[in-house]
Amino acid sequence: MAGKFTRTAGERGFAQVRHVRPVAPGAARELVANVYAQVERDFGMLAPPVGLHSPAPGPLAASWLMLRETLVAAGTLSRAAKEAVAAVVSLGNGCPYCVDVHSAALHGLVRGRDALVLAEDRIEAIADAEVREAAAWARVSGVRETAFPAPSPELVGVAVTFQYFNRMVHVFLPDSPIPPQVPSAARGGLWRLLGRFMWPAARRSHEPGLSLDLLPAAQLPDDLSWAAGSHHIAGAFARASAAVEAAGARSVPLPVRELVLSRLAGWHGQPAGLSRAWVHDAVSGLPAAHRAAGRLALLTAIASYQVDQAVVDEFRAAVPGDDALVELASWASLAAARRVGTWLSIPFAVEDSPAA
Repeated sequence: MAGKFTRTAGERGFAQVRHVRPVAPGAARELVANVYAQVERDFGMLAPPVGLHSPAPGPLAASWLMLRETLVAAGTLSRAAKEAVAAVVSLGNGCPYCVDVHSAALHGLVRGRDALVLAEDRIEAIADAEVREAAAWARVSGVRETAFPAPSPELVGVAVTFQYFNRMVHVFLPDSPIPPQVPSAARGGLWRLLGRFMWPAARRSHEPGLSLDLLPAAQLPDDLSWAAGSHHIAGAFARASAAVEAAGARSVPLPVRELVLSRLAGWHGQPAGLSRAWVHDAVSGLPAAHRAAGRLALLTAIASYQVDQAVVDEFRAAVPGDDALVELASWASLAAARRVGTWLSIPFAVEDSPAA
């Protein structure tokens, strides 16, 4: 019964996805179907932040590899500490959808009011020491001037993964997994219900590395060298980055990719503010045919909360496919997340053979 409920909840969550139509489980072809099966088994439900990628199977699998091998797979950190990092990174990025989901998951993993305290950004009041320390690190991780290196690739991996997911959620999902028509008096109960159906999967130990075969082996890029101390995390990010780079080569014009990477090279995590004048100035040097893609890619990378229907419509007027929209957003989101990872890393000793 619980499995049927969580599948139904996930499929209903697909209806919240904006701009693209996710692939329904019954219509999924091999790679998409395999990802869906793992998500339902290991995450506890067909999570819309993963499912929104389904028009583009490569980024779909990439998103799941990063999520599973950092947050879900067993490692040196407790699942509660990793859920805290996911929620706090999401707080810093102003992503209430992800805060809701991961605070709900944390609620079933820790005693007392720690999940509620964390959601209110009162990290110093968290009773669990491991959760409190992980959350305190995550709170400053998104800005280079305040960040400090993490003690493990696992911690960096969760932070980088949610830098990625927060951007994708800003573009494609609403502010909360709970529908806006639900009365405020009922929202707390639904929040706890969401957590209750995630808790069984969150409490189980999940063997590392089981998602890696979804994508072919690849070389770990230099800017992801922080992952080298963990075989399964390095393997996940090597494969995921290769898949997303291939997607970018298909759907993001080379001048746009060069522009985004150039802007990110001087970006230290600082917010862009409310005005979008900066992005209009930035794309002015692009060929006219690439400016819509440039605006969408730059906003997704640096100010994803500013992506609106008009920005998406302008891109889709020239490139109408769902796959291209997901591929562009995925490439820009991972480019920014990888940039954050560069100021969180320290050299690690490799545990075993290379993970590519």
